[in-house]
Amino acid sequence: MKVATEKISFTEPFTLQSGKVLPNFDLMTETYGELNNNKDNAVLICHAFSGNHHAAGIKDGEKKPGWWDELIGDGKTIDTKNYFVVALNNIGGCHGSTGPTTIESGSGQPNGANFPEVSVSDWVKTQKLLADRFGINCWEMVAGGSLGGMQALQWAISYPEKVKKAAIIAASSKISTQNIALNEVAREIIKKDENFHNGDYMSKGVSPKKGLKAARMLGHITYLSESNMSKRFGRRLQDPEKKIDADVNYEVENYLQYKGEQFANTFDANSYILMTKAMDSFDPAKDFDNNLVECLQTIKAKLLIATFDSDWLFPKEYGVEIQMSAIKAGIKSSYVELKGDYGHDSFLFYSDQYSLALKNFLNSDE
Repeated sequence: MKVATEKISFTEPFTLQSGKVLPNFDLMTETYGELNNNKDNAVLICHAFSGNHHAAGIKDGEKKPGWWDELIGDGKTIDTKNYFVVALNNIGGCHGSTGPTTIESGSGQPNGANFPEVSVSDWVKTQKLLADRFGINCWEMVAGGSLGGMQALQWAISYPEKVKKAAIIAASSKISTQNIALNEVAREIIKKDENFHNGDYMSKGVSPKKGLKAARMLGHITYLSESNMSKRFGRRLQDPEKKIDADVNYEVENYLQYKGEQFANTFDANSYILMTKAMDSFDPAKDFDNNLVECLQTIKAKLLIATFDSDWLFPKEYGVEIQMSAIKAGIKSSYVELKGDYGHDSFLFYSDQYSLALKNFLNSDE
């Protein structure tokens, strides 16, 4: 599989949905496979809130493959022998694209809390500029899970002529009040860390890792299913020699401690806040008097709406709502409820049923 990682710069000012202007911005990208002569075999992969541009393969010096490696590659579900796959880190992220950790050219200081809020619509607009840079007039498919699925839906709404198929996986047209509340608790945990300093921690040479770790631990619980947690950990006591923290008693506690610490060492707190706020605010139907059917009527892409039976964070009702609205709007669409052992995180993992649904959709004729 041919892999290319590149930071692509855009020098023109970019106006965000909020009205704030980025004088310029960078997008960190990773591509897999080759763009054909007609430039009509391109697939865009949109990441969830903590994802990045590294969607497949294993980089030199790293042990962990890209976050959708089970589905992207030569001979895999999204076959890079046939498709040119583009993944990126969205603006506001912390893995190479312009965001809070970026050093301002004028002050020489990181953007930090001064980096403006971003939206799903902003991300899609920057992705459109990226498509133009590659010379891609129309995506064969735009796909993503969770917040990535929201971007796929926004693509179909915003650029009906620019996407043939949109795979909206474990996502929704807007998140629930409960999900907003969970995100706010996580943000508050981060802000209460003594090292947060109103978001200006980088200029002080510190990081709110304790808060970020606790926020991730909370979030990680919501990504898993109760049955999977019970099967995986039960109430088993943790081996004392493998404890992450001395106060840990149970295996599930140790696991959450490990996942939280791992995340806090690789992610940025301001990016966490920005990404969750973008998720909270996503609601394309609000511009259509809260009428989702009317909102979807301009779509020309074929839609795949997929949910997982163990996902309680984004339950099947979210997908059914999009599907029923698509039917009423006269949009070509299909809905599938998949079996998944991992709760909301099921969209990250291969299963025969999941792979077949996505592969058949991608390879289907118009």
